[in-house]
Amino acid sequence: MDSEYIGKVLEGDTHAFRYFIEKYRDMAYSLAMSLVKNGPIAEEVTQDAFLKAYKSLDKFEQRSKFSTWLYKIVTNEGLKRIRKKDFKYTDDIDELNNINYSDVNNSVSELTEQEQKYYINKGLEKLLPNDSLVLRLFYLDEKSLKEISEITGFSNTNIKTILHRARKRFYTVLTEELRHEIKSIL
Repeated sequence: MDSEYIGKVLEGDTHAFRYFIEKYRDMAYSLAMSLVKNGPIAEEVTQDAFLKAYKSLDKFEQRSKFSTWLYKIVTNEGLKRIRKKDFKYTDDIDELNNINYSDVNNSVSELTEQEQKYYINKGLEKLLPNDSLVLRLFYLDEKSLKEISEITGFSNTNIKTILHRARKRFYTVLTEELRHEIKSIL
């Protein structure tokens, strides 16, 4: 279906590009948010990425899926914004070895689906951009290592390393978030 609309856009039907915006805008925004951690900036990144995709559509060689190509553009635009700003993230490696994963799993399984989504997104916001990006692509978007590599430019080995460390960091963040929530209730 994507290739049909690519053809229409390349033939001059500018309105046909709406198909891509409607189909991919939520995912593009989510991906941008994983990187920049700021709603308005994520919106700008998403808009810039769609504009760049539209202007560069004639260069898309269709060796990969359109979504992979678009997500790579979103990723590059997000990383450009991070380089422009002085983003600071904390990285609490010491806590990674003190996690009781079964406690976290039990707490998360008792949450409603909506609550799980809330805490997952809140946790992803607190991770380093690369961690958040790779976790989102692999687990939430169910992208393969090959697709993640195409989107990010990372090697498979690097992706596996990021996934391993990011899972631990995510559990640390999630554990803290749940502890904080429980303390505020009590």
